[in-house]
Amino acid sequence: MSSLETRTPLIVGLGGTAKQCSASERALRHVLKRCEADGAETLLFDGPSLDMPMYAPEIIERTDKARALIDGLRRADGIVIASPGYHGTVSGLIKNALDYVQDMAADERVYFEGRAVGLIAVAAGWQATGTTLATLRSITHALRGWSTPMAVAINSMMPVFNPEGEVSDPAIVQQLDILAGQVVSFARMKALHDLAHAASGAAGAGG
Repeated sequence: MSSLETRTPLIVGLGGTAKQCSASERALRHVLKRCEADGAETLLFDGPSLDMPMYAPEIIERTDKARALIDGLRRADGIVIASPGYHGTVSGLIKNALDYVQDMAADERVYFEGRAVGLIAVAAGWQATGTTLATLRSITHALRGWSTPMAVAINSMMPVFNPEGEVSDPAIVQQLDILAGQVVSFARMKALHDLAHAASGAAGAGG
């Protein structure tokens, strides 16, 4: 049996704020937990782990946090990004982390090539969630990722979380679960596509 058939997909999540257990981080953790329930392996980069120097392409030496992020994204079969909405767009912390993806420009899989990207925006009001999601989609497309059909907008002014910090709004839970399922399903479909492509290439070489 091929390793592509047996390998567990890796879903990498990045998001949150400098403060741990922010609303965007809690939503992200919910999605990653659901991905694990669907049989995936997950890797989380929360706000504190994304607290890195401003991206500078001319600087070759990277911090441990930056190297860990890029290593994780290089291994990712799927990605989930959760950003708070700051003044109608993504936070500087999340944008700076995504700027580091430029270090993957010369990779065989450039940027987010061939990977589904689930998007979550959390803001104090519906208008900001919409503009933040639109920005995340634009960044994802620029990085050659496939944004999933389901993206989740969370209005933090609404009672979304229970006292334990878990997502408790049934509609939001359903949307986050669908997003997780789409990321994992796409990762598996891409693995099967790569397997078929490799088998076809091997058959052609043998013929």
